[in-house]
Amino acid sequence: MADFRAVIGDPKDGKTYQVPVTGHHANSLIGKKIGDVIDGIFVGLPGFKLQITGGSDKDGFPMRKDLPGPRRKKLLMSRGIGFKAEEGGLRRRKNVRGNTVAPDTLQVNMKVTQHGMKPISEIVKKEEKKKE
Repeated sequence: MADFRAVIGDPKDGKTYQVPVTGHHANSLIGKKIGDVIDGIFVGLPGFKLQITGGSDKDGFPMRKDLPGPRRKKLLMSRGIGFKAEEGGLRRRKNVRGNTVAPDTLQVNMKVTQHGMKPISEIVKKEEKKKE
């Protein structure tokens, strides 16, 4: 069974929130790609629409939008996600993860595209109180 940590960015207030996703909600995220818009009910935010913007796998390798599939691959990069060149013209071969959410994915980054009735901060605080 897959477990994810959803990092949700809210452009309205400029804050990010971490929400654990487990069970059948986590299984419904498998197969989604970067750029897909999902319903917020999968991460415990009813009424919200969220867009997947990236993520990383269990070993910390970042997901790239231009690499199809859930596989990990070594790419020759000069810039972009997973590599920042210290000087111009520098290229490196780096490991990155594909654009599809898989069971190996640990963190899924999302941003809010449509807000619900309540702010995210209230919903996340209620979940934290239930756990304690």
